Amino acid sequence: MVQPNHAKSARERFNISKLAIEFSWLTVSFWIAVVVAGLLAFSSLKYALFPDITFPVVVVNAQAPLSTALDTEAKLTKPLEESLKSLEGLEDIRSSTYPGQTAVSLSFVVGTNLETSKNNTEKALKQLTLPKGASYKIIPLNLNESAAVSYAIESSGRNLADLQKLTKDKIIPAIAQLPGVLKVSLLGDGNVAPPSTNPTGLPAVGTLIRFNGKEALAIQVIKKGNANTLEVVSRVEKEIQKLRSNLKDVTLSLASTQAEYIQKATHSTIDALIEAIILSVVVIFPFLWNWQATLISALAIPISLLGTFIVMAIYGFNLETITLLALALVIGSIVDDAIVDVENIMRHVENGSTPRQAAFIATKEIGLTVTAATFTAVAVFLPIGFMGGVIGQFFKPFGITVSAAMLTSLLVARTLSPVLAIYWLKPTPPRSPQRTSQLWAKFDLAYRDLLAWSLKHRRIVVGLGMISLIVGIVTIPLIPKGFIPKLDRGEFNIIYTAPLPSLPPGLEPGAQAGQVGQAGQEKQGGEGDTIERNQNNSVAASVLASSSQIQLPNPLNDSLQVAKKLEEVVRKSPAVETVFATVGSREGEPNKGTLYVKLKQDRNIKTAEFQDQLRSSLPTLSGVTTSVEDIQFVDTGSQKTLQLALRGNDLDSLNKTAKAIKEKIEDQPGFVDVTVTGESNQQGKFLHVERLNGQRVAYIGANLGQNLSLGEATDKITAEAKALMPADATLDLGGDSAYQSEVFGSFGITLGLSALCIIVVLIWLFKSWVDPIVIGISLPLALVGALLALLLTKSDFGMISLIGFVFLLGIANKNAILIVDCINQLRDSGLEKTEAILKAGPIRLRPIMMTTAATILGMVPIALGLGAGSELRSPMAVAIAGGLVSSTILSLVVVPVVYAILDDWFPRQKVTGNR
Repeated sequence: MVQPNHAKSARERFNISKLAIEFSWLTVSFWIAVVVAGLLAFSSLKYALFPDITFPVVVVNAQAPLSTALDTEAKLTKPLEESLKSLEGLEDIRSSTYPGQTAVSLSFVVGTNLETSKNNTEKALKQLTLPKGASYKIIPLNLNESAAVSYAIESSGRNLADLQKLTKDKIIPAIAQLPGVLKVSLLGDGNVAPPSTNPTGLPAVGTLIRFNGKEALAIQVIKKGNANTLEVVSRVEKEIQKLRSNLKDVTLSLASTQAEYIQKATHSTIDALIEAIILSVVVIFPFLWNWQATLISALAIPISLLGTFIVMAIYGFNLETITLLALALVIGSIVDDAIVDVENIMRHVENGSTPRQAAFIATKEIGLTVTAATFTAVAVFLPIGFMGGVIGQFFKPFGITVSAAMLTSLLVARTLSPVLAIYWLKPTPPRSPQRTSQLWAKFDLAYRDLLAWSLKHRRIVVGLGMISLIVGIVTIPLIPKGFIPKLDRGEFNIIYTAPLPSLPPGLEPGAQAGQVGQAGQEKQGGEGDTIERNQNNSVAASVLASSSQIQLPNPLNDSLQVAKKLEEVVRKSPAVETVFATVGSREGEPNKGTLYVKLKQDRNIKTAEFQDQLRSSLPTLSGVTTSVEDIQFVDTGSQKTLQLALRGNDLDSLNKTAKAIKEKIEDQPGFVDVTVTGESNQQGKFLHVERLNGQRVAYIGANLGQNLSLGEATDKITAEAKALMPADATLDLGGDSAYQSEVFGSFGITLGLSALCIIVVLIWLFKSWVDPIVIGISLPLALVGALLALLLTKSDFGMISLIGFVFLLGIANKNAILIVDCINQLRDSGLEKTEAILKAGPIRLRPIMMTTAATILGMVPIALGLGAGSELRSPMAVAIAGGLVSSTILSLVVVPVVYAILDDWFPRQKVTGNR
């Protein structure tokens, strides 16, 4: 195995410890400054559930005096799509067309400036010639401008009209002026507002609100896009407390908010982080039996974290699930570098050197090793920080946070740890039998004997390594595939759609204004007669609304009856704490409604189990569709967990096929809340046309029961769809299935890039291509344990566990680097290859066992899956812990054997001189 003579300069080049020791006062001063700056940076960080991601969406709502959906599609929708399809950064273009109106939704690449996208849309439309009488409105949507908190407003002494006036005059103005609040919406005005009209041609009176079975009003606080949810909710709650004290006869009750879950999830992750720190520190002492050395190693954790907070503040990151998880996972790795350095110093002190001599000798020996291990880990994590798309934006904070923590810990280990060792460690006499653990001595000897046997039976060892790898690969199909684990949030929505009542004869949408009052006349008009959304009917509706002779049906009341029946069933459960019902929508859809259900904290049932039970007990109401939905982290639309987009040109064929697919999967266990678009379309009579990226489309959506994994469900629904699809149609995945495909694709590329980065860094550091191959053997060995751990714990193989795999890739090669570099140093000092291997193994056994134990114990609080949001954290920790176990056990034996084999094939040139 060839090793050129420049190794000495490499070892010198990475020995910054020499300078740190010589200028110890400067070293200590620098780290004191880092601690102070880190504390200031930490105080500026905000809490959140997930990273801030901008989903820029621009909607173009257009109307024209056209009577059918097909005519509107041809003359309005298609020209709009054609003029907008070339916009910069456009990712998807979707449209919904009804007679006389269309809504075109433009989704831009994550991170695109929303204002720029809106301006570009305006410029493109100014050049478009629309049909006579057509108009349009451009609506930019910042999906981060979401509802932060809602409060129900009730009073036993005031009627709803008085309560509404009080809310408008005193409550809303007090909250609207708070920092971070975009607007405050009044809900429940349907009970007191005069009738108005909406695009359905029916009278609309806003929304109705029910809270725990009683009529009420409510306010909904919408936060600004760049505002922090927890900060906004905290300010609102303080203002609500003041209002409660001033308005004695009014009850203001918290109706819904994501803030509670965000607080619980972040606090649980912080608890896991603290527990990881404690366990990582506790494990060091039994190995070193020296409290000063333990303290020096342990100090690396808080100082490295404070240094990381500085980087997080510079990048504008929050303390949220992903960054906190990154910090919790990296705790064991942070302490690794310090452990290796301090353990090596301790070994020389125990062998008779003074602490100062030991610090110089040990840091020179270990410098290249520690640097190589950290640089290869950073080479893995940095590509994650620069992945593209939603997934890249989601995990950019993870990659950069982990990289910052590891680089900071390397600096601590190479500078502060040896300086503290000089002043804190005491010279010791040679270890007596009392100080040396007999158990450890036996373990040391047993390992040396195993290593000697392995070197004599190389084929058996390599064969066992190959078998273990094959076993790991074979388990892959047995592991359930998912996207993001289902969370036990204790809250969810029930969304329903009720049928709209028919207008009296002569007043259906499509009727002329002159026909108003001609009840009983034969209906006139074309295909648009029965469409639910036609703004051309506003004249008829307005006239009729003011007529005292004709009673117009009120869909809001019908919708209210549906909400009451659903609410009655939900509130019977002892696990339910509150039900907040919103009947109708502010977008003028009175037949739709949402029931926000909050479960009790001390319930004995998981959210997913309760949802499954509820689906089977909800009443079946004629014409009413209900869907039990999880709370979305970011409201990116109404996509369900599983969604198929069936694309083609023949609307009849698309609708027929979509309905057939729905009927097929409704009968299969695990598929729930199945819906299709275009159900109102009849043979040759189209009331509604959906389009995706310039093609007609029918969407089939479904949620999943708790016993059906996303991967299995996707395979089933895709197989059913392909069997029924017409020849001229194509199939696209949507919802979480699409994200899952994107995740596996992105991570496949990232893993490949990370592996390449590892090899490049190792070749650069070791100036040899053979040593990196030996070290690289440890990587597939780590995946074996990770896959088996996921299988045994029944954890999903999805986005979260994949991050664990990448993390594992970054830290698994540390052990191999320690062994290989020690073997090389011993051979350079004059030892023969086998002798060097047999000596290097036991020398590095203690730091390897220490670092592995520290990292695995640091994972335990996360892997146990305790506290809010644990479903997100657990799969990652399980994969890492399992991988570390297998890679440590196998690399302690397999790596030295592979080293010996490759050295036989490519003999290494001895390096002379002091390394």
